[in-house]
Parts: sequence; structure tokens; C-alpha cells
Amino acid sequence: MTDTPDTPSPTASAAPRVTPNDIIRFILEVVAVISLAIWGLTMWPMPWPGVAFAIGAPLIAILLWALFLSPKAVFQVDAFGRALFEIIVMGSVALAWWSMGLPIVAGAFALLATVSGVINGRSRL
Repeated sequence: MTDTPDTPSPTASAAPRVTPNDIIRFILEVVAVISLAIWGLTMWPMPWPGVAFAIGAPLIAILLWALFLSPKAVFQVDAFGRALFEIIVMGSVALAWWSMGLPIVAGAFALLATVSGVINGRSRL
């Protein structure tokens, strides 16, 4: 009988670690995109300004997130740059809910996004 040390296999250590905050952040990103589309459809006259904002606002948010905030971002920025872009995206969603006359939803989204962003920022430092 041979004794083998309890060392993790290389494939087990290479697996990405997903935290509960990562799941919350993903849900917040999806809600942000959907919220901006709803804002574009409900707050602007149809067909052209409404359709343009319903497509354009989420597209800009997705673009900013992909370029600066995603785990595989195209441009690597420091913690303050990441915080700035996250405030722009999540703050615009909170303002969109506020402008639709739903301040409780805006406040709840802003609070959850802020707490999640702070936790994420602290873990990256």
C-alpha cells in the first residue's frame, strides 16, 4: 500500500472560484441591461426615439462593462477607474428607475449595486 500526498490536481486548482457576490453581480448586470431597455421603451416616444434608446442604452452599458469591468476586460484600469465605470453604469440604471417614477426600486438597486461593488473592490485590492 503506497501513501499518496493529498495534493490537488492541476485541473482542480485551475478552476475559477465563483463567490456568492459574483453571482449577485451577474444578476445585477442582467437587471441593468433589462432596466435600460425598459427605460428606453417607456420613457421615449415610439417608434424611433424609444427604439433607439431601448437598444442604444443597454448596448452602451454592455460595451462599457466588456471594455473595462468584465473579468476578461479589453482595457485594464486601476481600481479607481473600475469604480468610476461601475458607478456610471449602475448609477445610470438607478437614475433610469428614478425617472420612471419608481424611487424605491431605484434606491434598492443602488444600495445592492453599491454593496456588491464595495465587496468586489475590496476583494480585488
